[in-house]
Amino acid sequence: MYKINSIQTLDNPKFIKPVLISYTYMGVIRKWEAVVTHDSVAVLLWHRKKDAFILVKQLRATVLNKNQSDGMMYELCAGIVDKPTSLEQIAKEEVLEECGYDITLKSLRKISSFYTNVGISGTHQTLYYAECDESMKIDEGGGLEEEDIEVVYIPTKDAKEFMFNERYQKTTGVMLAFYWFFDNINQTR
Repeated sequence: MYKINSIQTLDNPKFIKPVLISYTYMGVIRKWEAVVTHDSVAVLLWHRKKDAFILVKQLRATVLNKNQSDGMMYELCAGIVDKPTSLEQIAKEEVLEECGYDITLKSLRKISSFYTNVGISGTHQTLYYAECDESMKIDEGGGLEEEDIEVVYIPTKDAKEFMFNERYQKTTGVMLAFYWFFDNINQTR
């Protein structure tokens, strides 16, 4: 079981930077509290043989803080852009790290890029699509030691029901990516 033990203000955060933005809009000086964060990549991964989407399930302390009974989230495989390499390379590395599949760079298809968390950070995320099969499986995935990620397969036939079943806490990225798949990929099968 999990629970919030304490919440404290950070003096020297590692991944975020709280800031106060002062700006002028329509001749009026305004202020807005924000958090500077890394941009990110996410991958909608689809397993050909299993005819299933591969998601990651992990505990998110921020969600646990809001929903004291359950902080587990279903998410796309994703990671922050925190090194000087291509977005595609970071996406490829995240798929291997979190899901255990060694996809090729050229198999990544860009879906779109957009801003998330616009009220607090305005993080830019680039979303990709890739297909995989068992020949690409290198290990069980699971992420880094502190992540404790569970790899989850959502059968394509169940994905539309999953999207709107609120028992499964999920990100809007999952829903957007599934919609994209059904409009762009599923039509050709």
